[in-house]
Amino acid sequence: MFARDSIRRYLTNLSAALSYPFETWRGTVGLVVATLAVYVLLILSTMPTFSLQLLGDGLRWFDYALLSLTETVYRTDGATGLAVVALYALLSGVAIVNTVAQLRLVGPSGLADVSGVLPGVLASGCASCGAGLLGFLGFAGGIAALPFDGALLRVGGLFLLAFFLGRAGHPERCALATEVGE
Repeated sequence: MFARDSIRRYLTNLSAALSYPFETWRGTVGLVVATLAVYVLLILSTMPTFSLQLLGDGLRWFDYALLSLTETVYRTDGATGLAVVALYALLSGVAIVNTVAQLRLVGPSGLADVSGVLPGVLASGCASCGAGLLGFLGFAGGIAALPFDGALLRVGGLFLLAFFLGRAGHPERCALATEVGE
């Protein structure tokens, strides 16, 4: 009975966290901008040297880099791999919007619940090798040696994002259940 109530409360909190950005136009625009920024960062991090060389020659290569690396991800991992990247970007966008809302409402002390998203952001984003932003930090080689080409790391990062979003819940409401009347 206790486990069922905990799961129900978690799913309610996750639903509230996922729906929060759509409550206002400002939140929705923030979600779209954050999601696109994370998607671009994840796609460009699939081949950091290629991206840096092209963009170092000028921003006129930005669309070419983005499209060619998106195609590379699709050809490497298929539609499922591209969907994982898009889902990761969407969940990261929700986490960013919710974090900004919590910062605005309660200040830095209220970020304890959302701070757990950081491991997922660092670990699981990369579209083709599983390195995520760790590739930019120089850990891509170690992560490439993981079984299933790091796919478990990407899925683990998605679970981390979902777990901590569900734990944090709606940024404007307390996620802790009150025991009044029970």
